[in-house]
Amino acid sequence: MASLTNKRILLGITGGIAAYKTPDLVRRLREAGAEVRCVLTRSAHEFVTPLTLHAVSDHPVYTDLFGASATHEVPAPATDNAMEHIALARWADAILVAPASADFLARLVHGRADDLLASLCLAASAPLAVAPAMNRQMWAQPATQSNLTMLRERGVRIFGPADGVQACGETGPGRLLEPNELASLCAGLFETGELEGLKMLITAGPTWEAIDPVRGISNRSSGKMGYALATAAMEAGAHVTLISGPTTLPDPDRVRTLRVTSAQDMHDAVHREIPGMDIFIGVAAVADYRPVNTAPAKIKKTGEHLNLELERTPDILASVAALKPAPFMVGFAAETENLEANARAKLLDKKLDLVAANPIGEPGAGPQSDTNRLLLVDRQGSTALPAGTKSALARMLIHEIAVRLRDARTHRQTG
Repeated sequence: MASLTNKRILLGITGGIAAYKTPDLVRRLREAGAEVRCVLTRSAHEFVTPLTLHAVSDHPVYTDLFGASATHEVPAPATDNAMEHIALARWADAILVAPASADFLARLVHGRADDLLASLCLAASAPLAVAPAMNRQMWAQPATQSNLTMLRERGVRIFGPADGVQACGETGPGRLLEPNELASLCAGLFETGELEGLKMLITAGPTWEAIDPVRGISNRSSGKMGYALATAAMEAGAHVTLISGPTTLPDPDRVRTLRVTSAQDMHDAVHREIPGMDIFIGVAAVADYRPVNTAPAKIKKTGEHLNLELERTPDILASVAALKPAPFMVGFAAETENLEANARAKLLDKKLDLVAANPIGEPGAGPQSDTNRLLLVDRQGSTALPAGTKSALARMLIHEIAVRLRDARTHRQTG
């Protein structure tokens, strides 16, 4: 089965006899590496209990649009004042509704928000998939087929249904796909193919500039955003090399990862790897200065003051952008103020194609957080990405890069 490692899957369950398969589906998703949270509609309670789903998911089960916070732990929102359904929507990397009843499909088409699950589907920017399950006659009805056509046009993925013997005793299309099939299809939601065959180099994490053998200058970068981008790019079909400063994160799956320590180490590794790369994303928080001299032994505490002389480190972004030809250049700008103005100055000064700017000091954003928000700045203007998990933002950014690359190629071809 394809991997869902570190993916957050929100599983919506609607009323239908096929709901009895959902505990096994939760187990399959978790075996593939996903974290799963379940949302039950009112009628789904007739077929599967919150207690069962709580036991297999190891998380509270959500049922009530207005009462979730009274009894359940709601995932950390991207902003402090996010309501429960907004917090859940931002938590999810993907939403899978299985089984999806005919009634739910109709409500989804019409944009209804009359229960928690429907509201989540409207509020989320994550990929949405539905796995229909219903009587064969309900499935064949023109109204149902029209609803499915409209959902496909809106980008909703339809998983199934299968053909076979149904609970009512009839035979035909309308059976819920088996849990192992659904888990595999869910993993496929993240494999877009938008960067198929392209080569990408990403830097991530902090650097460490030694003062002596035990002390150094570093920063609070966790590497989470860069590692999420490496995974998202791999899922989009790119051949990804990640050059990482010191972090505690495991190497991303199917990504070639190189570990370095200092800014000079990272600069040298980047220039060794950059030939032939189509895209470069500089996410690493590279030290701007380093000690002129590194003491060979631990510096002992003596006087009240200790003076350190610092010098500039090499500018990795600018040096890569100056190459002929240069890859598509994406920089990151972490700012405490004047977010767009500072990002635009970086874009122009370093001759980049795109800058992803993120605020520092806001609730739910910053280097240590699992959530963030990004403002994309290029020569045409700016685009704000919705606040969300770093993995969700990584997929959005990879999509934006793919769109810009396609536009650039089309522009070259048309002269």
